[in-house]
Amino acid sequence: MSLDTASLRKKPVTPKLVVGKTIQYGLLFFFLVFFLIPIYVVLVTSLKPLDQVSLQTMWELPQGIDIANYVLAWEKLGPSIGNSFLLVIPGAILAAFLGSLNGYVLSKWKFPGSDLIFTLILFGMFIPYQAILIPLVQTVRELGLYGGIPGLVLVHVIYGLPIMTLIFRNYYLAVPDELVEAALMDGSGILKTYWQIILPISIPAFIVGIIWEFTSIWNDFLFAVVLTGPDSWPVTVALNNIAGSQIVQWNVQMAAAVLASLPTILVYILLGKYFLRGMLSGSLKG
Repeated sequence: MSLDTASLRKKPVTPKLVVGKTIQYGLLFFFLVFFLIPIYVVLVTSLKPLDQVSLQTMWELPQGIDIANYVLAWEKLGPSIGNSFLLVIPGAILAAFLGSLNGYVLSKWKFPGSDLIFTLILFGMFIPYQAILIPLVQTVRELGLYGGIPGLVLVHVIYGLPIMTLIFRNYYLAVPDELVEAALMDGSGILKTYWQIILPISIPAFIVGIIWEFTSIWNDFLFAVVLTGPDSWPVTVALNNIAGSQIVQWNVQMAAAVLASLPTILVYILLGKYFLRGMLSGSLKG
């Protein structure tokens, strides 16, 4: 009887519904193909020798797989990829950790002016990079950090604080205040409560924040090209400098683009489900 009732409640399939679904999936397929076309061209070109690369043959598959392009691209990008990891790992972790502390204080330890401070921190998200470039360079020079990775790490940590503070504050707003109150009754202070109660339940927010910062820092070009020297260039600057002045080896350029994008692709492939779980658990709500 229940099966019959359930079948009666099902929405009948009508020609109008079929047409609507067909149009919907057709549009999704079109946008998917439209998005994948540049990726296809990059991958195909990266596997061709230079004499097979042209506008007329850009859509054709390579006659043979040529990994020499990737070997040459790695020789040019290898040190810069290492610089990017030296930049991204501490930058993402520090920004997430400091944002977590900010979010904890601004959500669980309200004080006069806390909302104003939170608003001013968020204002930093809307300041264009170009607007502060000259005073930023002067400040980094005065600190003795100009031209190296540490200065760039400092800049990205500071610039990442607004979005990290927003993510963690919104996440901690969903944490019951009773947890903090119980810790206070047990004699814990503000820092002990953070280490023993808040930090262990912050893993979803940390995953979201670190992935966000990893992608943002890895893809940065403006700060990198202005604040670092040739020995400290991250991969984005090195990728830009691969192009020759007379002849552009497009196959090597495309192979280098693939190598430069692999870390962020792998991060989303390996941690993408945790990123979605972190967002759904409240990290970006509010």
